[in-house]
Amino acid sequence: MLSRTADHLYWMARYTERAENLARMLDVNCRMSLLPKAADVVAQSWTATLSIIGVLDAFHERYDKPTPANMLSFMAFDRQNPSSIYGCLRAARENAHAVRGTLTSEMWETLNSTWLEMRVTAVRPHSDAEIGNFFEWVKYRSHLAHGVTQGTMLRDDAYHFTWLGTYLERADNTARILDVKYHSLLPHGGEGDNSATDYYQWSALLHSVAAFEIYRKVYRDLITPRRVAELLVLRDDLPRSLRRCLSQVYQHLCAVRNEQSTETERRAGELQAALNFGRIDDIFDAGLHQYLLRFVECTKDLGERVARDFLVSTTGE
Repeated sequence: MLSRTADHLYWMARYTERAENLARMLDVNCRMSLLPKAADVVAQSWTATLSIIGVLDAFHERYDKPTPANMLSFMAFDRQNPSSIYGCLRAARENAHAVRGTLTSEMWETLNSTWLEMRVTAVRPHSDAEIGNFFEWVKYRSHLAHGVTQGTMLRDDAYHFTWLGTYLERADNTARILDVKYHSLLPHGGEGDNSATDYYQWSALLHSVAAFEIYRKVYRDLITPRRVAELLVLRDDLPRSLRRCLSQVYQHLCAVRNEQSTETERRAGELQAALNFGRIDDIFDAGLHQYLLRFVECTKDLGERVARDFLVSTTGE
């Protein structure tokens, strides 16, 4: 496969996944802002979201405070912000258009119609009730794209580069959310106070990675910080866990291997093995924050190596 084609497919997938991740984070924060708590706590939650995405400085160049209205304007509908949902869906469509002949007709129609609907949605005012429907729509369109990819694509290099981009983006997002949200909820490293607000905050963290219902099925008990971390890091049967994502990254990376990718495969396999045989007690003993920081650095390194080994250029961030 031409490296330019692989590049567009890879970033098409990453931007589609990124839009869904943004919708999940913004939706959860909007819901949490309705709970009775101090205004500074709400602001801290929104600031944490900006830190996860890596746009805190860019936000403060244009807005004074991270209010819900400012956040939604900047992270959902802002045409000038490439990290907004609008910007991600636009970039996904542009990359898809560049390789339209490689995609199935169903894939192209899905991504193109998503972008056309987004253009209309972005200029329409949204009430508090409607914004939740918008986030659900973004998630639905991402799920539709994943389903069409799975159901219509030939299992060739195009298929593998699409999923490689998806799972690298997903792994990075899960690690960032867990790191920032976990330590904002446990500023002193404790196990929580089991209050109603505490429960809703941990529930929100699980909802942001589509893991709340799975947590209840797996543990059938109260939500505890250690179990949340175990689920999101080490469970292979959770679609958005770090272990599951790296398993898929390694699988698709091996499927497209070339002469330059040996070291990239080795590093991905090493990271996957550490997750396969890791124990949550060992992770906590070493420090969850440091563990997740190292993981984010490793996924960043993998992304850069994929770009160097396979892609014509790094067209995304």
